[in-house]
Amino acid sequence: MNLFNNPNQIPQSYGLKIAGGLIAYFILMKVFGLAHHVELRLLNLLILVVGIYFALKKFKETHGKHLNYFLALATGVGTGAIASLVFAVFLFIWMKVDSNMMQSIIENDPMGRYLNAYMASFIVALEGVFSGLLVTFVLINYIHTDEVGGAS
Repeated sequence: MNLFNNPNQIPQSYGLKIAGGLIAYFILMKVFGLAHHVELRLLNLLILVVGIYFALKKFKETHGKHLNYFLALATGVGTGAIASLVFAVFLFIWMKVDSNMMQSIIENDPMGRYLNAYMASFIVALEGVFSGLLVTFVLINYIHTDEVGGAS
């Protein structure tokens, strides 16, 4: 059993899949010359939502159709965190290799003069982790989960 079909490795599996989607989307935007359009970053959120949704769905399928609220929260947040951290590492490497990108951020972003590749990557990771938390919270209220407390 490998990482991508192990029911105990769902956050890692789906986190890497989401990161792959984010990286592919980033490269596509660079190839088509659309990377400077900030509003297209909203599609990153869509990739995150879809990935976390399928991670939670897979968790429910592989655990006897049960999805405990807190396990769902941990699974979703873990999935989003892994995806965001992998994507941030990718961006860090990209900015170190392509100094023009970092220079463009410095020149065009209002806070750009205070940024370097380390800070920009950290901000992407932090933004992704909190987006994953918010997405997970919304999704677990949409997907049917088991009761939080036991029966009295």
